[in-house]
Amino acid sequence: MARSYNHKAANNKARETKAPAFIAWHVAEKSDSKSFWTRIGAAWDHEDGKGFTLQLDLVPVSGGRIVLRTPAEATEERGA
Repeated sequence: MARSYNHKAANNKARETKAPAFIAWHVAEKSDSKSFWTRIGAAWDHEDGKGFTLQLDLVPVSGGRIVLRTPAEATEERGA
């Protein structure tokens, strides 16, 4: 999932793709030794470094927690 943003460079490209800074995961605890990780969105850092934009493609309603991880550590589904 990539996000487009306006780039203020000298070459005046209209839009460039920026990779997310974090991947959003919903983590559901199923038993003492098993949890299920489902990718639900991503977050992009602001140019001024003072915040993030979080885009959720799915909002969990059954409890659990939302975890933000760097994309390099993320996979489509995790078991922890």
